[in-house]
Amino acid sequence: MTLTITTPLIIGHRGAAAHAPENTLASIREAARQGAPAVEFDATITGDDPPAVILFHDDTLERTTNGGGAVDHMPLSQLRTLDAGQGEQIPTLQETIALIHELGLHANVEIKVAPDRDVETAEAVMADLANHWPADAPPPFISSFSVPALEVAQAQKPDWPRGYLIWDKPDNWRAIADRLQVATLNINAERETPDSIASLRSTGRPVMAYTVNDPDQAASLFDQGIAGIFTDTPKTLLPVAAKQPQQQITLAGRAPPRPKP
Repeated sequence: MTLTITTPLIIGHRGAAAHAPENTLASIREAARQGAPAVEFDATITGDDPPAVILFHDDTLERTTNGGGAVDHMPLSQLRTLDAGQGEQIPTLQETIALIHELGLHANVEIKVAPDRDVETAEAVMADLANHWPADAPPPFISSFSVPALEVAQAQKPDWPRGYLIWDKPDNWRAIADRLQVATLNINAERETPDSIASLRSTGRPVMAYTVNDPDQAASLFDQGIAGIFTDTPKTLLPVAAKQPQQQITLAGRAPPRPKP
């Protein structure tokens, strides 16, 4: 399966996190209301056995809920009693998939691995997606900072597009991107320069930048060839993207090469 998008692309970060509680159904609805064609959200695991998959960014609950403690040590039933902001519940991935398709959005699912549980987190996220993503819909775009998580995504859904999220580029970042056959490179806008962006783009892959909320910064990044921006405030950056030349690109994962006989 392939995912065709129009660039430059504005992607609502954790929904529309500047306007509604992040990683909630309300935030995703707000991103759609503002006109975002796509949303990004973080998928991680609970403390159940087997784990459930929820939307949550941090390893612990304190910053965004009225609870405390490690997210992956708490069962879903208890997590659902918490206030995730403005009375919102922590949503499950299954609920989110249903809403995404109700709203007609594209989705970037970031596998947010629980501490020291990269493979387990990725397997749970990919299983939920495989079980509940509509077969006739464009595939989700899978991203992660975790190479082991991307390896799981590649093995389980090789034709779904993958994005390699980068904070500090390792020396072998090109080899990693090639081995994982990623569709995009997703970079921190504050940690890259025009020269490093040009180097990233030289691989032939679209480069996406996070998290950008300033229109002038967004315009500069688009001028440097950035194909998409993750933003907390889609309505602020959509007019900037609309002024740029538009083009359609196809993002696709590829199956790992078969060993020679």
